[in-house]
Amino acid sequence: MGSWCNHQVDYATELTALLPPTLSSVYLVNSGSEAIEGAMKLAKRYSGRHEIVAFNNAYHGSTQGALSIIGSEYFRNQFRPLLPSIRHIEYNNVAALNAISTNTACVIIEAIQGEAGASVPNGGYLKAVAEKCKQTGALLILDEIQTGFRRTGSLMAFMNCEIVPDILVLAKGMGGGMPLGAFIASAELMSCLAENPVLGHITTFGGHPVSCAAALATLRIVKNMDESEIIRKGELFRSLLVHPKILSISGKGLLLGIEFESEATNMLVIHKCIKGVFLPIGSCLHHTK
Repeated sequence: MGSWCNHQVDYATELTALLPPTLSSVYLVNSGSEAIEGAMKLAKRYSGRHEIVAFNNAYHGSTQGALSIIGSEYFRNQFRPLLPSIRHIEYNNVAALNAISTNTACVIIEAIQGEAGASVPNGGYLKAVAEKCKQTGALLILDEIQTGFRRTGSLMAFMNCEIVPDILVLAKGMGGGMPLGAFIASAELMSCLAENPVLGHITTFGGHPVSCAAALATLRIVKNMDESEIIRKGELFRSLLVHPKILSISGKGLLLGIEFESEATNMLVIHKCIKGVFLPIGSCLHHTK
């Protein structure tokens, strides 16, 4: 593995070897929210633009910048004023992509919208977003904080979508339980943080050697997992989650969202999960009318 001081380099080297060539420069941080903040700063610094396009019902974290781009008024309203020049558009709506213009620094989008209920993009939608970004010179930031590291089958969800983001954001499963996140771009993009100002993005404990060692061990396991087996397990969950009070199941692989027939049922299931009462779903829902 190398010496203690080389864990960051070892990890970044093995991770980028699995990614497209343009995603070659890794900035390690502590969490998904911090990675989002770094990605936003990088896009604005590189493009010289200030407008950011995000999506309704999106979730990207709880820091001030991340709150500004999430698509839920419930989460962000109590913390205004937020960042200016943020435009929210409808996810999976190709016509809404006309909001992306030559004023747009970046478009930030989840590969699958997690907080929105594991909402999967329509076929070709992410490709349409990438093409619109290319036409306007906007950078494409792909948030794979939840979907990365085989949560949906492939190592990264975008790998089955015929796109390559300008900036990739990772966290959660990345550290194997240890705190770690990253934003990843080309060396050309990332180099603009090195000057004007010097150290354009700083993290005190980001990329901690212990977290990187855990992440490297995790990556060496995850990269060899069978994608088809993850898809099979996802289908197994779908086949077992059959109940009159379940209206639909969305998502892909092992990132799934269940829609219940009422808010009361939803809250009962959440309460049971929090209490740690693992009962058959029929028993769990028995007293809900």
